[in-house]
Amino acid sequence: MITAGRLLLRPFTTADVSWVCEVSQDPVLQQYVGVPSPYLIEHAQYFVEHLAIGNPQRVEFVVEEDGERLARVGLGLRGDGTAEVGYWTAPAARGRGVAPEAVRAVCRWAFETQGLELIEWRAEIGNDASRRVAEKAGFVMEGQLRKRLVHRGQRVDAWIGSLLKDELGTTEGARR
Repeated sequence: MITAGRLLLRPFTTADVSWVCEVSQDPVLQQYVGVPSPYLIEHAQYFVEHLAIGNPQRVEFVVEEDGERLARVGLGLRGDGTAEVGYWTAPAARGRGVAPEAVRAVCRWAFETQGLELIEWRAEIGNDASRRVAEKAGFVMEGQLRKRLVHRGQRVDAWIGSLLKDELGTTEGARR
């Protein structure tokens, strides 16, 4: 687990399947995140059981405040000292500063415990909310990548940013 001020970031459990399914119904999330549509409970079950739990190439956290599930932050570990961060926030938690705080905490934890030197962020151009989160979390915007992501079967342009180990600093209390 990671503690970050008011937030607790914990590993997924199978008890999170219905919550993942509920959040993944959100049209705002579906606009930019490559989740199946319609999103079924089977999709959530697969995500939780096969991607979020026990996958050595990923580290996934549920973000909570006072027991309320607010968001998800994950890292795709590449095995070369780098990772790619991904996140989404439940509709009721948006605008409360949860995502930037949680992303910073996961990145700090990853730099301190996973031997990472660089964490990359990518999002479809137009996903302004994701870009704001990345910038608030300390990511430096590096530019645009042409047709780099696939969304709903179509290649789309992407923003790319990165965070280096020495750009974040460390804070006691961020631990797993």
